[in-house]
Amino acid sequence: MHMVDLIRKKRYGGALSDAEIDAVVRGATDGSIPDYQLSALMMAICFQGMTKHETARLTRAMARSGDMVDLSGIDGVKVDKHSTGGVGDKTSLVIVPIAAACGVKVAKMSGRGLGHTGGTVDKMESIPGMRTAIDRAEFLEIVNRVGCAVIGQSGNLCPADKKLYALRDVTGTVESIPLIASSIMSKKIAAGSDRILLDVKTGSGAFMKTQADAEALAREMVEIGALVGRKTVALLTDMDRPLGHAIGNALEIAEVCDTLLGHGPADLSAMCLELAANMIYLGEKAETLDEARRLAQAAVESGAAFEKLCAMVEAQGGDTAYLRDTDRLARGKVQATFAAPESGYIIHADAEQIGRASVLLGAGRETKDSAIDFGAGIVLHKNKGDGVQAGEPIATLYADSSEQCDEAQEALQAAFVFGPEKPAETPLVLARIE
Repeated sequence: MHMVDLIRKKRYGGALSDAEIDAVVRGATDGSIPDYQLSALMMAICFQGMTKHETARLTRAMARSGDMVDLSGIDGVKVDKHSTGGVGDKTSLVIVPIAAACGVKVAKMSGRGLGHTGGTVDKMESIPGMRTAIDRAEFLEIVNRVGCAVIGQSGNLCPADKKLYALRDVTGTVESIPLIASSIMSKKIAAGSDRILLDVKTGSGAFMKTQADAEALAREMVEIGALVGRKTVALLTDMDRPLGHAIGNALEIAEVCDTLLGHGPADLSAMCLELAANMIYLGEKAETLDEARRLAQAAVESGAAFEKLCAMVEAQGGDTAYLRDTDRLARGKVQATFAAPESGYIIHADAEQIGRASVLLGAGRETKDSAIDFGAGIVLHKNKGDGVQAGEPIATLYADSSEQCDEAQEALQAAFVFGPEKPAETPLVLARIE
């Protein structure tokens, strides 16, 4: 295989053969193909796209480039969930215990946050003692015994994807639906679950800013799932405003507990019940989605879902006293209030800008090596659609220093837009694709 010939072939709109795609993935994994040639191919794909067959083959090849997790030792149908990322998106830590309380087995690998989006693993590690680096045997044992476990991604999971993504990130080729879809789905397939639920977000706080782009990505991933034999469902959800009230690691854990105890924010609670219902339905614990919704609601109302979270955290070394009394969780030693500069309605709450403000407070990473302050973040008292009076608190900020609060205040000034009329409500779930 001559890499230059493949670059030219794709540059002119040709389809790569299975053998050619497999060779590219092998070369990316073992380093035999130079970065500059891989980058050139990614750029050609970015311009010319890929056929559905090409995308599925690339996904399968990247999934097999490293460890393939074998979950056959876990009884029952295993269901995985992936979110494309957002601000205040702590849904995994709510829906995994709900689904597990209803009998679904969930063996989930999650990532860390980068930029304005938070990571599930970082949130979990804000619970003292919590272990997210667990060997495969213990991981499977916990899922069999408790019903669920959430850990960090394996170091050798999809190494080809790690290489290609790192190159795309610095060569302006991230925005390619086939490359995004194959990147996400390769990791989900390598993780070994039988069924996959995708939460594809759209809006100011999402990677896909328009609903049309988000829907195209969702359809691509659902089709990849079908082509590789993994039943996949995608929900298209709104991320044009932060989800829930809390943004920041320990703050979000407290909100997770509130939600599982039945008194979380209305938007987060409704979103989580719908996502959990889809996991329950995919896991064959309900014959219809309506039945699955009833089961999810019952798991929250009975307290079974909260107890399942506690059981999972305890199995992974976490101190559940912090879940039963969330006032014990870390809080930034400096607090500040962001107040409404004028009266009216909040007609826009830019989720990405609010997420960036939380990073300035110390709740997120600017680079992959940045340290996180678990107690930093933002608690919103008002969100899009709410009426406010000038001087009324919109948010409380938590940080280690007043200087960080001052920087975040400036960022928040640009995040909120006010107007005289209440904006129209946007549905939380915009579409379901299977």
